[in-house]
Amino acid sequence: MQLQSKLPHVGLTIFTQMSQLASAHGALNLSQGFPDFDAPDALKDAVQRHVQAGHNQYAPMTGIAALREQVASKIARLYRNPVCAEQEVTITPGATQALFCAIQTLVRVGDEVIVFDPCYDSYEPAVTLAGGRCVHIALNSPDFSVDWQIFADALTERTRLVIINSPHNPSGALLRQADLNQLADLIRERDIYLLSDEVYEHLVFDGQLHSSVLAHEELYQRACVVSSFGKTYHVTGWKTGYMVAPPALTEELRKVHQYVSFCAVTPLQYALADFMQAQPEHVDQLPAFYQHKRDQLCQALQYSRFTFVPTASTYFQLLDYRNIRDDLNDVQMAHWLTTEHGVASIPLSVFYQRPPTEQYLLRVCFAKRAQTLELAGEKLCAI
Repeated sequence: MQLQSKLPHVGLTIFTQMSQLASAHGALNLSQGFPDFDAPDALKDAVQRHVQAGHNQYAPMTGIAALREQVASKIARLYRNPVCAEQEVTITPGATQALFCAIQTLVRVGDEVIVFDPCYDSYEPAVTLAGGRCVHIALNSPDFSVDWQIFADALTERTRLVIINSPHNPSGALLRQADLNQLADLIRERDIYLLSDEVYEHLVFDGQLHSSVLAHEELYQRACVVSSFGKTYHVTGWKTGYMVAPPALTEELRKVHQYVSFCAVTPLQYALADFMQAQPEHVDQLPAFYQHKRDQLCQALQYSRFTFVPTASTYFQLLDYRNIRDDLNDVQMAHWLTTEHGVASIPLSVFYQRPPTEQYLLRVCFAKRAQTLELAGEKLCAI
């Protein structure tokens, strides 16, 4: 028997490849997006407390009420949207699962889904498995802004879903309120849904603000908004996220969610609910916390041969390496940097359907301890 692959063009992700290469060569791993420091002690203590208290069986399919209520409270405080915890908030085992469930809910055979390159690598496989087709629109260079005329020209009768990501991985670019208004104008008279990936919602720097779809009354009526506890609370390995959508859409999202995983991990949900209630200020402190790490990395690289503009958000920084090796494409450069200089990164081209020519960019993660960033700076400045 010969199995016909449903994803014939998908192989081992670049994130796994680079982490394996970093391990094999003893390199600093600035490739995958996870911290090398620990979660808050109070959050870890809460997990132990709830494990010992016996909260170890299935949680409700939608998520425990206390955590959904904390999410709704945060949304009301930050985005002035009084979402209903019972009917609009669903806890999932990770944001990627939430994205998958939303795509499976909304996309049917023959549908078109607009995505903006460079984009997160899970979008297209999920669309393919749903029977749809991604229409890729490249963001402008060098600021990674959206050309809304190109977007308007890409809309067809088959367009079913638009996926946006702000704060943007991998560039750190932000969609502004004007962008959301433009998007609303262009899809207002069309039967098009919106999936907004906002997992880095709290990591925005230099006094700038995150423009959330949750705060856009018109767009939210046709949207599913996804976020991540892992990114916000330094616990990416917990794989816990959530999706927020109007009641009618949430009802359909939950139909898919219940057959993908049914529920997220129970003691983790209780711990997150406790921590959010006790320390709501944590999310308000994140911009300064990560901006300090961004600035530390940028300062460590100021005498390197890399060029860069400090990122506006996320915990990723793009580095232009053309002054070092313009004879290597970014995949080759990422391998060379790992094997020869002991620093692992991610090539930007893997986030594109058709990578731009003459682009020499690598993505590095600065969600690291001070000593890790200092050592990375020493290694990269020595090139």
